Amino acid sequence: MSGLSVRDLRVVFDGFVAVDGVDLDIPAGDVRFVIGPNGAGKTTLVDAITGLVRATGSVTFGGGELLGRKVHRIARLGIGRTFQTAAVFEELTVLQNLDIAAGWSRSPLSLLRRRGAVPPEVSAALETVRLTGVRDQPAGTLAHGQKQWLEIGMLLVQDAKLLLLDEPVAGMSQAERDATGDLLGELSAERTVVVIEHDMDFLRRYARTVTVMHAGKILSEGTVAQVQADPRVQEVYLGHAVQEA
Repeated sequence: MSGLSVRDLRVVFDGFVAVDGVDLDIPAGDVRFVIGPNGAGKTTLVDAITGLVRATGSVTFGGGELLGRKVHRIARLGIGRTFQTAAVFEELTVLQNLDIAAGWSRSPLSLLRRRGAVPPEVSAALETVRLTGVRDQPAGTLAHGQKQWLEIGMLLVQDAKLLLLDEPVAGMSQAERDATGDLLGELSAERTVVVIEHDMDFLRRYARTVTVMHAGKILSEGTVAQVQADPRVQEVYLGHAVQEA
């Protein structure tokens, strides 16, 4: 397994500094939650890591520099991400979605051929993301949480080793949230997991370490208890969340 290292990362949009000199180390096997108020730079940080926005500084994973590479080349290095709205092919079955994801490096002609058997990596992903029982259902008929799991499964069949998950439990039922939290722990056995999240209850239950961002910078890092006890965090973020509860 590999860890993620970020050094002096900066992202500027028309003079606005969205990410301002971020240094970040996430060791292999961590389940790291990144939190902060709206506009803190969380999603932009992930966009920079995955090549969706231009950035300066350095981002390394598995010893390789990510900045300056094309999005698809970063993905081929084992970097996978999900978005707040699951990006799945709703008219295709769960199995077909995973098969297409597994064949992302194959030729278009080979993707059209019918498979005689389910590839082992697809079977394993179905089991891991708890979708074996609905593998033949159209993805569009899945519950909201199941669509999020399918998107994670699509990264697993691509053998992603760094998973960047953007608000994975938004809109989920309590049962789905609990299952997702358990899934994160399972994934971390062979992968490094980064979760952008606003749900404080979910964070308290499943985060191993927390990074708090504010105004494009790292405000605080540590365990959930350490971050919650930080007066700066209470003022900027967690304090507001407590008051709203």
